[in-house]
Amino acid sequence: MTPQTTRDLLMIEPAEFYFNPQTQETNIYQHDDHESHEVVQERALREFRDFRDCLVENGVRVTTFKGVPECPDHIFPNWASTHPDGTLNLYPMLNENRRAERLPHMVDYLKKRYTLANDFRDFEHEGLYMESSASVAMDHVNKLGYAAISKRTHPDMIKKWAAATGYETILFPTKTFTDDMPIYHTDLIVVIGETFAIVCDECITDEALRAQVVSSLREHREVMHLKHEQVQHYCGNSLAVKGNKDNPYLIMSQHGQQHLTKEQETFLAKHVTDIIGTAIPTIERYGGGSARCQIMELF
Repeated sequence: MTPQTTRDLLMIEPAEFYFNPQTQETNIYQHDDHESHEVVQERALREFRDFRDCLVENGVRVTTFKGVPECPDHIFPNWASTHPDGTLNLYPMLNENRRAERLPHMVDYLKKRYTLANDFRDFEHEGLYMESSASVAMDHVNKLGYAAISKRTHPDMIKKWAAATGYETILFPTKTFTDDMPIYHTDLIVVIGETFAIVCDECITDEALRAQVVSSLREHREVMHLKHEQVQHYCGNSLAVKGNKDNPYLIMSQHGQQHLTKEQETFLAKHVTDIIGTAIPTIERYGGGSARCQIMELF
């Protein structure tokens, strides 16, 4: 049976971490407090290591690479995805300093372990972008994908990906809580576990597509709904994984956990052994991403 979750993850320890000016146009969750790069990097590195160690302590296996300078978002590996059938995809990224994250030795590591099925990188020259599983929440078991349209997730690129991989996709427009900008990555509002799914359908602006997304998720899993405000606190930037004894866990930052309701905690307790994750406030504030953003699944 095709697995939906894995126990093996890849993470990239930042060599440099700071507010990325190239991504701020599309990511309203980034904030620059104008501290020195050295101060921000020191805190972010400590947060990264504590977060990674927490995962390992709960039985998750983590492969760690070291990032390079001039790539402030290297900590967020959105340039590749691996799949349960042993294949690898490489993706076109919107921003120049994010394209530089695809270091040859990291790509080679993945190519030795997986079969490179699709290399979509050249579509960058056509202005077509898709940033891995951040752009498409993937239901591997049922070969379904859910994609929030944004500058980082181009509808034409998603269609090319779907044709190449055999996934059926639902594309939908969204907007953030504070303005009419699209949600920059789908993995902020859709989570797919083995027996459950999480969605902030309030963010989906088309009523018919909103109903279609919820109906599709409910067809295969029990669904938990998030509020707009919870997306701002990264409750949706979560990942279902396997941990100790291959039990199901949910990775979520401490900040996200603190903004779950009692009813949501009860819901999740039916589906996962525990919610794991640490405080990563510097990464969340300067990077505009949280726990899920820091993880590449290794199937």
